[in-house]
Amino acid sequence: MNTVLKALIATLLFGAATAVSAQAYPTRPVRIIVGYAPGGGVDTTARIVAQALTEAWGTQVIIENRPGAAGSVGTEYTAKAAPDGYTLMLCQIASHAITPARSRKPTYDHINDFAFPSMIGAVPNVFMIHPSMPAKTLRQYIAYAKAHPGKLNFGSSGVGASPHMSIELLKSITRIDIVHVPYKGAALALADVMSGHMESSVGNLAGGPLGAIKAGRVRALGVTSAKRNKQVPDVPTFAEGGVPGFDVSSWYGICTQSKVPPAIVAKISTDLNKALNGAALRKRLEDQAIEVTPGTPEQFLAHIKAETAKWTKVVKEAGLEER
Repeated sequence: MNTVLKALIATLLFGAATAVSAQAYPTRPVRIIVGYAPGGGVDTTARIVAQALTEAWGTQVIIENRPGAAGSVGTEYTAKAAPDGYTLMLCQIASHAITPARSRKPTYDHINDFAFPSMIGAVPNVFMIHPSMPAKTLRQYIAYAKAHPGKLNFGSSGVGASPHMSIELLKSITRIDIVHVPYKGAALALADVMSGHMESSVGNLAGGPLGAIKAGRVRALGVTSAKRNKQVPDVPTFAEGGVPGFDVSSWYGICTQSKVPPAIVAKISTDLNKALNGAALRKRLEDQAIEVTPGTPEQFLAHIKAETAKWTKVVKEAGLEER
C-alpha cells in the first residue's frame, strides 16, 4: 500500500471517528468559563445558558468564574485549555472587541485562538446613582459633575470592560471629570451604590442592576443603547439624556478553542441555537433585558470583527488606549 493511499485512509478514519465523537458529545461535564465574579450580567447570562444546555445534553454544564482584567484572565485561560470541546467560555464585548482594541500587548489572539459556536444576545449598560444624589436625570448629573470636577466616583466591573468604557466615552464627549473605581465584579460596585458608599456605578442591565432599579434601590439615569429597553421602559437612553448619537451595547456568546474539532463546534452551535430559539430559554434571557440573537459561527465571527473595528476607532478617537 503506497504512502498516499495510507494517508487518505488515515484521514478518512480520523474524520469518521471525529463525527462519531461529535454525535456522542458531551460524555462528561462541560465547563463554561466566566471572566467575572458571580452576580453580574455576564455571570447571570452564563448560568441561564448553562442550565438550558444541561437540560439539552443530559450532562452537567458547570460555571467556573475566573475574574480579572476585564475578563482577560478567563479568556487567556480558555484559549490555552485543551481543545476538546469541554471548556467553553461566555465571551463578550470586552474580551473579544474592546480589550483587543486597547491592548498594546495582548495575551491572546481573540480571533485566531477561538471558535465561535453562536452569539447569545445583546444588552445595554445602565448608569445608576444612589437615590440621595441631587441629580434626577443624566443632564442634571452632567451639570453637577461639571460643577464639582474630580469629586464624583463611579464603580464598574473593571478597567476596560464595556460598562467602564461606556462612561469613559461619556466623559470624552461631555468633558466631565469623574473618577473610575474598578471592582472585581459589577455586583460589588452595585452593592456599594445601594448602600450609599459609592455615588454611582455602571453595569450590564442584566443581573443585579435590573432588580435594583425595579426595587427602587438605585436611580437609573440612562441606558447606553440607541433604544430604550422594554424591561425598564421609563429609563431614557443616553442620547435622550443629552448625549446625541450615543450607542453602546454589551453582547454575549459562547466561544471555545479554535482547534476544537469542527464537528463538535457544529454540534455545540446547533444545540445552543435550538435552545436559544426555544420559548423557555428565550423568555429567561429576555426577562434579564437581553435581546436574543442566535446565529451561525460565521455570523458570530463577522460580528466580532465588526465590533473590533468599531472599538478600535472609538478607542483611538477618544484616546482610551492602554498606557
